[in-house]
Amino acid sequence: MTNKLFNIGAFCLVAATASVAGAKINNPVYPKDFPDPTTWQAPDGTWRAVSTSHKLLKSKDFFTWEDTGTRAIPHEELAPFRKRFDNVWAPDVFKNGKEYLMYISLIQTAPDSAIAVFSSKSPDGPFTDGKIITDSKITKIRDTIDPEVVRDEKGQLWLFFGSTGKIHRIKLAPDGKSIAKGAKYEHVAGLANSPERKKVFEGAYLHKHNGWWYLFASRGQYWDHSYGVIVGRSKTLDGTFVDRKGVPMTEGGGTPVITSGAKDKFFGPGHNGEITTINGRDYMPLHCHIKGKHSGRRPLFITEIKWDDEGWPKGSLKTK
Repeated sequence: MTNKLFNIGAFCLVAATASVAGAKINNPVYPKDFPDPTTWQAPDGTWRAVSTSHKLLKSKDFFTWEDTGTRAIPHEELAPFRKRFDNVWAPDVFKNGKEYLMYISLIQTAPDSAIAVFSSKSPDGPFTDGKIITDSKITKIRDTIDPEVVRDEKGQLWLFFGSTGKIHRIKLAPDGKSIAKGAKYEHVAGLANSPERKKVFEGAYLHKHNGWWYLFASRGQYWDHSYGVIVGRSKTLDGTFVDRKGVPMTEGGGTPVITSGAKDKFFGPGHNGEITTINGRDYMPLHCHIKGKHSGRRPLFITEIKWDDEGWPKGSLKTK
């Protein structure tokens, strides 16, 4: 085999097969609709994934996935929230001590949206006892959606979230189930208004690499070829994230990580999940749209992330 780098456009176009440490990766790794993926590892070393569909997937190697036939959050647990919200989107799972926490987006309209948290003692769920932790009707932050929870070096939990109301961050209480007392919302990325959504970011995800915190997000129109993943970085989680050119993400800066081309069968790669390191290589789950009769489908893909000499990430794929 030879090593060759492709952007996600070429990657999606061929629905490539890659060999990683003896395992073959056939993209899409889950061909059915699976938008806004998040993944986590169970104590036995196996993996779980859930998306906006809330179906629970399982994998032994992170590269081949099967449907468990169960929902991460039972219908009855969501029923109270559906009295106000029609849509439940974009989950994020974070392990806090012995407890697994699932944060979800609740949305009726951009001004009427919220984030709730559910919990489970098992990596397989069910996730129950949901409660709203931040609400757009109170904060006035449009599109209070796409939660991402991360712990900094001092043990502080942070919630990153947002879209058309900009991406914000705020401290959480130690149990991860409420906003920390006295915490303030801080704008960290994206603009509220931008033609073609080129500077409106969503799907925040944080990753620590070689002393830098990287803030990944998705921008563009989600249904066309303008949608893709961008990134900025900061030395501290509570600092200012800037792109390769030094432009703050609060001013719309963002270095492209993964894009697609107009002729690609699969397009609009984005809303990535957790970067996972396996055998010294970094892999990112995300979704892509697909042309043709299943145009509404966004299957699950995995792309390898490589870091250049200056420490900036790029989506790539090792192919035959």
